[in-house]
Amino acid sequence: MTGVGVLGPLLPAVPFVAALVGLLLPAAPRSRSATGGGVRQPGVRRTAAGLGITGAAVSLVVSIVLLATLDGPAETSTVWIDFGGLAVTFGVRLDAVAAMVAVAVSAVALAVQVYSISYLCRDAPAGQGDVDHRYAPYAAQISLFTAAMLLVVVAGDLIMLLVGWEVMGICSYLLIAHDRRLPEAPAAAMKAFLVTRVGDVGFLLGIAVLGIDAGSFRIADVLAHDYAGGTLTLACLLLLAGVAGKSAQFPLHTWLPDAMAGPTPISALIHAATMVAAGIYAVTRVYPLFEQAPTALTVLGVMAVITLLLGAFAATAQDDIKRVLAWSTVSQIGYMAGALAVGSPPAALFHLLSHAAFKALLFLAAGAVIHAVGSTLMSTMGGLRQTMPVTFWCTLVGLGALAGVPPLSGFWSKDGILVVAEQAARHGTGPTPAWVAWLVWLAGLVGVAVTAWYATRLLLLTFFGDTRSPAAHPHDPPPLMRWPVLLLAVPSALLGLAVFVAPFRSALKLDELHLNAFLLLPVALLLLGAGLAGWRWRRDPAADPATTLGPLRPAFARAFWLDEVQHTLVVRPVRALARAVRWGDETVVDGVVEGTGRGTAGLGGWFAARHRAGLPRAATAVLAGALLIGLAAVVLGGAR
Repeated sequence: MTGVGVLGPLLPAVPFVAALVGLLLPAAPRSRSATGGGVRQPGVRRTAAGLGITGAAVSLVVSIVLLATLDGPAETSTVWIDFGGLAVTFGVRLDAVAAMVAVAVSAVALAVQVYSISYLCRDAPAGQGDVDHRYAPYAAQISLFTAAMLLVVVAGDLIMLLVGWEVMGICSYLLIAHDRRLPEAPAAAMKAFLVTRVGDVGFLLGIAVLGIDAGSFRIADVLAHDYAGGTLTLACLLLLAGVAGKSAQFPLHTWLPDAMAGPTPISALIHAATMVAAGIYAVTRVYPLFEQAPTALTVLGVMAVITLLLGAFAATAQDDIKRVLAWSTVSQIGYMAGALAVGSPPAALFHLLSHAAFKALLFLAAGAVIHAVGSTLMSTMGGLRQTMPVTFWCTLVGLGALAGVPPLSGFWSKDGILVVAEQAARHGTGPTPAWVAWLVWLAGLVGVAVTAWYATRLLLLTFFGDTRSPAAHPHDPPPLMRWPVLLLAVPSALLGLAVFVAPFRSALKLDELHLNAFLLLPVALLLLGAGLAGWRWRRDPAADPATTLGPLRPAFARAFWLDEVQHTLVVRPVRALARAVRWGDETVVDGVVEGTGRGTAGLGGWFAARHRAGLPRAATAVLAGALLIGLAAVVLGGAR
């Protein structure tokens, strides 16, 4: 317990300190060389990179030590604030699952910090100055992002979890908008911030309902409390609003594809290890409450099915390589949410871990391609297999894991979800009605085929055929970008085999995997999807396999126009209401106040003008007044 009390708080504390020191570093000035390129500031940049790498590396070491030494759940807590008997505690709640997730978060953060040194530190185009003069705050914000997610992982109190949850929101805003030369980056950052805030309102209210009813926000106390059925269902539904926002689930998924305007390493961090994973992990932390609220799990299951299929179909028609991967993340998180809906947090967590590895690998490999070609559009790529062999093979591993090719990691984790969904559907063993499990299973099977199709399309358009950008001279990335990609390829390929390792299986509480005929069905669907994409490409290597989508392609490319629907039904009315409120404030409220002021000022001016009358007029008035008074006296005296 003593070790947990010391090492547990260190997990978020170390990158947090690195972030604070990094944010205090002096800004590198915008200087220009004689040739118009940027002049680098090596001192500040080296210090910032060193702080970021050290923070992530120490967190990785601490999480590995905790994973090796934890022999069961452990918790330390102390009362932080007491609101008249309603306590907020400061402490950590650790088990093997938390340590595993902390390892994944720290490893991806470390890879992103190292990768960013080369990805961002490059000469700017002539006339644009130094593009990464803001590298120091960038590296510090990554450290803060990492610390916030690790706080969510180890938090023993819902208020502490909420703090990490909200800090991630502001970090995502800052990092997505890092490259201010891109006009779409600030807009994408604002959209991500606002859409996730909508869900976070529900998340905050859900935490409030749970904590106030239990008399404590400590997670152990919240789980032990006996809630009324209606109260618990309401709280869980409110929590799901926050999960939908952070994990980009329908209907709050629209921010994630646009967030690709941020730097590619940040995309890897968001998709693999921080925000997108946070929602799923938060549900697993309080899953016993959701088991007692089947209505909330049913809503989660329906949301998962819609998101899974929506993300998969949208990925089939994108030309931007990063948007393909973004929609892929939306779909894969749908698999995890589906596993939770059918009653298997272990399957959801296993896929979360494997997804962290292969999605970070894919984004960093895509960054290498973008760095070499100078474009994110697959229509400008092609023929890179020979000139970028390391990137090609690593991308092949990542896409194979994404599609579920055996024996890569994604095969074991994704098929684990399909197995539990199939069992819940056929035997009614889940906490939700059987029809929810049937939907999750069937949607998961369709997703396997569609995922294999768009993964094959991405591979073919990017690395095979003839190059479609003759001006580019692509090559594999420099060592600081290459080594993180190579190292991430290892867990992407081998992590799934850990299902046969008893300690790993017992830590995640995974059931032993039994090979049966139902495991052959996803493999057959995988071959079908990949085969259809390959067949279309072989017929015409110069054509995009997405042409086979026919009239459905515009709908898939625009994700069924749900963004436009959201803009019409939500954004426009809110803006119209804001304009009406502004008009009322400026015209009515300000009009009354300013009108009163103007009227008072005018009346005062009239009296002042009368008071400041000229001397002759004043003397005449005084004389006239005196005569009137005298006349009145005479008249009144005569009357007596």
